[in-house]
Amino acid sequence: MDTKEAVATVSEPEAPSATPDVQVPAECMIHVRFFPNGTVAEISERPSGVEPHDWYKYLCKNTQNRYQALSGGRGLFRIPRAEVENLKAACAAGITS
Repeated sequence: MDTKEAVATVSEPEAPSATPDVQVPAECMIHVRFFPNGTVAEISERPSGVEPHDWYKYLCKNTQNRYQALSGGRGLFRIPRAEVENLKAACAAGITS
């Protein structure tokens, strides 16, 4: 047995953060489900007053390389959370005006 084993040292405690257990994801995943005819059945993060297919079309037009097609008539958009909030506000304002 080696007599020169490493000795663990106690490091300085880190300052506690305001919300230590809550982590806000940097990326939002917007899930989409389609009917067999290709129209949107469900889509997440949809602003109130906006139809599902209109929200899908808006996301397709205003995001680039963010959509991932999945099997079974499903897909998802991977968009940063801050950008999703901006898109929701812009879409709701464009639909209601």
